[in-house]
Amino acid sequence: MNKNQKNSLNFSRRDFLGTMAATAAFTIVPRSVLGGPGYTPPSDMVNVAGIGVGARGASDIRGFASPDVPIQPRTLGVQTRFSYPYAGIQPAPRAAAAAAGGAARPVETYKHANIYALCDVDLDFSAHVMAGYPKAKRYQDYREMLDKEKEIDAVMIATPDHTHAIIASAAMKAGKHVYVEKPMTKTIYEARFLGDLAKKTGLVTQVGNQGHNAWGTIQAVEWIRAGVIGNITEVHMWSNRPIWKQGWHERPEGVPIPRNLNYDVWLGPAPEKPYHPDVVHFNWRGLWDYGTGAMGDMGAHTFDCPVWALDLGLPTKIQATSTPFNDVYLPQGEVVTYEFPARGNKPPITLTWSDGGLKPPRPAQLEPDRQLLECLYIGDKGMLMHRPSDGSRDGSAPFLVPDREYSTPETLPRPKDIYQDFIDAIKEGRKSSNSFEEYGSRVCEIMLLTNVAVAAQRLNITLEYDAANMRITNCPEANDYFHYEYRRGWSL
Repeated sequence: MNKNQKNSLNFSRRDFLGTMAATAAFTIVPRSVLGGPGYTPPSDMVNVAGIGVGARGASDIRGFASPDVPIQPRTLGVQTRFSYPYAGIQPAPRAAAAAAGGAARPVETYKHANIYALCDVDLDFSAHVMAGYPKAKRYQDYREMLDKEKEIDAVMIATPDHTHAIIASAAMKAGKHVYVEKPMTKTIYEARFLGDLAKKTGLVTQVGNQGHNAWGTIQAVEWIRAGVIGNITEVHMWSNRPIWKQGWHERPEGVPIPRNLNYDVWLGPAPEKPYHPDVVHFNWRGLWDYGTGAMGDMGAHTFDCPVWALDLGLPTKIQATSTPFNDVYLPQGEVVTYEFPARGNKPPITLTWSDGGLKPPRPAQLEPDRQLLECLYIGDKGMLMHRPSDGSRDGSAPFLVPDREYSTPETLPRPKDIYQDFIDAIKEGRKSSNSFEEYGSRVCEIMLLTNVAVAAQRLNITLEYDAANMRITNCPEANDYFHYEYRRGWSL
């Protein structure tokens, strides 16, 4: 990435503290504190507004309340998947799992919250979701919605990565509780900003990592903390992402903006560049201007359990190597190494991340024909592995290497799914399980250090990170990648 083109503003720790001091000048009074007309008592239904509901946000909204009208699938009309099969020697086909009873499971209906309003910059792209909630008010600009709809208690944000922070900040300044999809933000500066803003406002916040509350994930944390594989010194993670365009590509030529799209709001703080449908829908993940690459998409799911189970803070060293990339798209594949210091009597940990389908070396102890799962822990008493934490009940359910039976008493609470947890936290006046200030911003910052290291890889050094001062100490230029200069008219 060209530093002068993309990161012309170097945000030092002094800049960050100065901005936070300015933020402290306003006072947030959530609607739940004000009472009076329009106030929703904690025992009643919480009014939720969805922002960015045409794609991932459609699933999030359904997490809060079943649609009043069945939502019909829609076709994007653009290519959104760029995954490719492997040639070479193929494994034998596996037997399909037998159907359980042959009967379709009944569709569960529920209403944890009231879907009060829906907002999306593309009214055609999101029309099928909005039709499922005919009573919800409709908007194309979240700023107008927040300004007009004082009855909103909370917002769900599932827009592209580059607009997460500005929308979350605007919502919190308007006194709304905030649920935001992973990654929490696009930049490290934004993650710190939202974490501090959440502390100041006292509002309920939740990062949309669905597997954080899954029972399998919690079980993996319990096994690791119980010492089933002893002292852990290595963790190796990998992902098959990206399944969208990344690598050395040119940006598509601009085409006329369709009337149904508010492209100015879609761009938000990003640089002014021409519109193309292959960028706006889904594939924005692979562009430096809008996304955070494979790490931003899957990192929260995979990092969640190691950070939680091992009480990891922020790394002190980061080093990356990747396939070639340019100023437009992130690399197709990368391997990143993080060094975490000792925590009390727990030893230092080396953690690696690989994506683009690259995997860590297969351990000799892993049985033949047994798949290497996406997160592998190596301890002095054995190995453990699990998948990324998703929204299923199993989440990151643990498996030992070599395979054997193990159980441990349940020592951690089994909360409801993250949607119910978010709503219940609002009603009960407590923090959610994955709040910005307590956990979410830390995981996000670890993830985003990946792209800083990728940008600095040609210098042939290992970056040294002073987390307390949010600063790379041995490469001043790397600090330019902690944030970027927003387009005129947009701010936190």
